Amino acid sequence: MKDLAREIVHLQAELDREIEKRRRALGWSITERMVRFEDGIVAQQRQFRVGLASFMKRARVATILTAPIIYSMIVPLVLLDIWASIYQAVCFRAYAIPRVRRSDFIALDRGRLAYLNWIEALNCAYCGYGNGVIGYVREISSRTEQYWCPIKHAVRISDPHQRYYEFLEFGDAEGYRARLESFRAGLRETNKGGPDAEATTEPSAIS
Repeated sequence: MKDLAREIVHLQAELDREIEKRRRALGWSITERMVRFEDGIVAQQRQFRVGLASFMKRARVATILTAPIIYSMIVPLVLLDIWASIYQAVCFRAYAIPRVRRSDFIALDRGRLAYLNWIEALNCAYCGYGNGVIGYVREISSRTEQYWCPIKHAVRISDPHQRYYEFLEFGDAEGYRARLESFRAGLRETNKGGPDAEATTEPSAIS
């Protein structure tokens, strides 16, 4: 299972390289979280922007009627974002668990795309924030689980977080008592550069 987990990380690195090739083909690059477009690309993108009148004319009635319900999710998302940040600021500090950098998960960069009108840009910002918060909270909860209960479930679960693959097998009582502290130490190991130094979401190596 460790070999498979390492292979997943290797494949992710290959995927990242292919994504970078695609970026160059589309005429943009990113440096220190700043997107830069090649000359003429923005003007080319604007040719594909759909005006608001045409955009609204194409919208289905169901889309318009359900929009308030969709956007009402911003309230629990913001509350979850705030509370998760407070939780890790207090609890992770107490247990020397490296804190998750929120900016690694929440990105609101799609608004710079010239082919989006302002409604589409708002929708993209909302989706980016919502999914970013879920990813941010998932990483916080996965570190919590590694610290307190690094045990696989008896039943198969769909799309577990990356740390889960290294967890102990269900029913391995001896392994739990013998290795629990090594899981905790492995999590703390990434914190040597300071409480906020750890930025990666890859699982910690467990010996």
